[in-house]
Amino acid sequence: MDHLLSSKSPRLAARAIILHEERLLLVNAYPAGLSDLWCAPGGGVERGSSLHDSLIREVYEETGFSITVGTPALVNEFHDPSRDFHQVDIYFRCHITSGSLDIKWQDPEGIVSCRKFFTRADMSDIRFKPDSLADVAWSKDDAISYDPIELIVR
Repeated sequence: MDHLLSSKSPRLAARAIILHEERLLLVNAYPAGLSDLWCAPGGGVERGSSLHDSLIREVYEETGFSITVGTPALVNEFHDPSRDFHQVDIYFRCHITSGSLDIKWQDPEGIVSCRKFFTRADMSDIRFKPDSLADVAWSKDDAISYDPIELIVR
């Protein structure tokens, strides 16, 4: 059956919504200065790895934080028609169990260039994706939200 799957199949990713002291942890996954776009930490799910295990690994690589993974909060899709790229992100509510934002921390894969906590008020002054991220992060509702396909931006 794998021979029926093409490179055009959507990529699956897990992302963490981490509210700590009423501040949301976001990362910039572009080399310094290339983009001012922020997103929740996380990344691609590896074949044979659970969403939770992939998310724990990705968050640690990108931030230096160890986390526990809670319930799903958001499913978001985005695509880049110029590259025939389509990704489905599943966002989970997570909590920090250890670690700190050490300025010496470096993502071993060299993808994340900056990590920072933002207040709800800060969110109006930055560019972030998906569009519903702030509303979902600070929502008191435990329902899972869904964002239809968004165009990828840089």
